[in-house]
Amino acid sequence: MSQYKAPVNDMNFLLFDVFKAHEFWQQSPQLSEAIEPETAKAIIEESAKVTESAIAPFSRDADETGVSWDDGKVTTPKAYKNAFNVVAEGGWIGLAGDPEFGGMGMPKTLAGMHEEMMCSADLAFALYPGLTAGACLAIRAHASDELKETYLPNMYAGVWAGSMCLTESHAGSDLGIIKTKAVDNGDGSYDITGSKIFISGGEQDLTENIIHLVLAKLPDAPEGSRGISLFIVPKFLVNDDGTSGDFNHVSCGSIEHKMGIHGSATCVMNLDGSKGYLVGEVNKGLACMFTMMNYERLLVGLQGLGAAERSYQNALAYALDRGQGKGLPRMSDGATDPIIVHADVRRMLLNMKALNEGGRAFTTYVSTQLDAAKYSADPEQAKVADAKAQLLTPIAKAFVTDISLDMCITGQQVFGGHGYVREWGQEQLVRDTRITQIYEGTNGIQAMDLIGRKIAFNKAETAKLFVEEIKTFMAENQAGFEQEFEQLSRAVDSLVEVTGEVLAKAANNPNELGAAAVDYLHMFGYVMYGYMWARMMVAASAHQDASFVASKLKTGKYYFSRVLPKVESLKLQIQSGADNLYEFDVEEF
Repeated sequence: MSQYKAPVNDMNFLLFDVFKAHEFWQQSPQLSEAIEPETAKAIIEESAKVTESAIAPFSRDADETGVSWDDGKVTTPKAYKNAFNVVAEGGWIGLAGDPEFGGMGMPKTLAGMHEEMMCSADLAFALYPGLTAGACLAIRAHASDELKETYLPNMYAGVWAGSMCLTESHAGSDLGIIKTKAVDNGDGSYDITGSKIFISGGEQDLTENIIHLVLAKLPDAPEGSRGISLFIVPKFLVNDDGTSGDFNHVSCGSIEHKMGIHGSATCVMNLDGSKGYLVGEVNKGLACMFTMMNYERLLVGLQGLGAAERSYQNALAYALDRGQGKGLPRMSDGATDPIIVHADVRRMLLNMKALNEGGRAFTTYVSTQLDAAKYSADPEQAKVADAKAQLLTPIAKAFVTDISLDMCITGQQVFGGHGYVREWGQEQLVRDTRITQIYEGTNGIQAMDLIGRKIAFNKAETAKLFVEEIKTFMAENQAGFEQEFEQLSRAVDSLVEVTGEVLAKAANNPNELGAAAVDYLHMFGYVMYGYMWARMMVAASAHQDASFVASKLKTGKYYFSRVLPKVESLKLQIQSGADNLYEFDVEEF
């Protein structure tokens, strides 16, 4: 049976030893009064208790039960109602929300760790509060004060939930061709008509109302993405006293039957002249959505990381218990030794450990940049942090989820045949994690976003900031880590070399960007994980817990010797160029 224990010690290590988040909190006028180390530690501990006890034990049963649809009504797994109430009553949905409207005002560094724990406990369940928090973010950033006051308090409190209605049957990654229509009623409201697909949490039985964020076009809107507007469309209209009122003609036509995340309702949503309210400016809806994309795409990365962490914990427990064969040297006097004695099992477990801990450090680092962009009192620091966060967002979404699926499959492999059957829980983690590579923009699109918008468009200026940051860190902290830092330095140099080569080639052949995109994103990801491991090893050397230090340093050395060298093979793949992709005629495929 799958178990979960939140990695509290590692999270505290990252917060206070590696990134020293508390020092930034004290420098920020908005955070200095809201959060200090002991409060942060208490929040992490409480999140661990909630996720371990109220959510994780029911994950497999919820997967087995799934959701059901009957005449527009969706029923979620039985345990979800109580679990959602625990999350809502604990204020977890509004953890990073605006205190003016009932949120707790905590930094993303803390919220991200809570989100990882939620996703480890049950990825499917985590989508309901996660999407609500995401919808709140967009409303808080762009809606009118009246709309904020109307919707945010009940959404932060978990009385109402949120959803994002973007995709249509013909319009996935290309939202510029959506057909959902909005007609101005002349009274501050709009009639919204259309159909949306793949809407997570579009209908459910957990909350009394669902507040949909819907992309639609006005009749005179410009063509393409420049003509998209964003609307709040509640399932039930809101009365003057703030209570839920009449049905707003937003209905669930069906639900999808999916490979994984069975406990999450993925809905076809039909809007039949539903009343909506404009968020932001007319024809600026996509920009409103992009405001929250750095946060939401990081959340998807955390979904993958959360599942990979649970897979690792299960695989390690199994490897310590399962007896097969005999090791050299022996671990026991019995007929067999635990399979952790075998080199290949150790390789799999250490890959999982090194990449999961590297992923946790990386996602935390991205969170620190989001916090600096939002809360820094220094405008220049905020500007630089925002640029860094934007650059790293596609890596946080795509690289972390690509690696996480690999780690879930690796954890399944440790179990052998038992990993393939349902009762052990490993196959569920594989199924659940697969979607993270697809939604919120496929990982291929994320790769094109990185190399196109974030690298080529600004001539790699933001990437140069990371190169400088990494080299400065290595120069100031080399003592005792010369070998590892030399390996990291070579990897950074390879990344710089490849970046220049691709941009030069792309000047004459734009296909070079697409051909390099995925490999380039992975190369950048491995380099950033290397930087994270450099920072963790330096911080660990001053840590008081001897066993923790030993494990962290050995894992870091493993990453540099057995994982980081992947950078060189990716370099060669990128340098092979675009011609080998485009020399094929279509009929030759």
